[in-house]
Amino acid sequence: MATYEVEHNIPEPQTTSTSRHPPRRPDLSTFFSTLELVDTSGEQRSHNNSYAVPIPGDVSAAFRTLADAFERMRQDGGEENNLLQSLVETLMVDAERPPREVHGVPDSFLDGKLDQETLELERIPKKSLKPADVCPICNNPFLEDQYPLVVRLPCHKSHLFDLECIQPWLKLHPTCPLDRIDLLKKSEPPPASEKEEEEEDGEWDDMYA
Repeated sequence: MATYEVEHNIPEPQTTSTSRHPPRRPDLSTFFSTLELVDTSGEQRSHNNSYAVPIPGDVSAAFRTLADAFERMRQDGGEENNLLQSLVETLMVDAERPPREVHGVPDSFLDGKLDQETLELERIPKKSLKPADVCPICNNPFLEDQYPLVVRLPCHKSHLFDLECIQPWLKLHPTCPLDRIDLLKKSEPPPASEKEEEEEDGEWDDMYA
């Protein structure tokens, strides 16, 4: 998953030990290493057999490592974060009773490269962000980042997240953390009205009259 700097060809700033700020979120390298063993949602799979079912222990470890990272984030935040606590509890339940497969979103969803009929993440430009806008997961203002990479979930226009916060959750759960709507489930077309049904029936009768 590319960072903002990579996507926009911006060189990463050189920092010294005296100017380096505390990280906005824990290191997730262990989580993503574990995810590679169990991810069945993307176009590329690391399994030798593309039809292989992930080992339950690996699936459990993926949920547990993200739960541990989110718990550290919650404790380091210093403020009560009910959403983050709820995510940790959900992940721990999944770790105790892991599903047969991980059903997260594909990378194309995160990268915004799906077809037009499919919902995807919308990138939010920095100029559209307000000082009061914060990520619901890490509780940090978006504009504290020099180059914020903020996305809007397709379920609601106000559901904005740091991409680095929402990405690991979506790789395990294809749902919005706020309303738990399935982001990959296409909405069904509204039922046809009685008038439309009568017109369709009339067209059908005419064809075979």
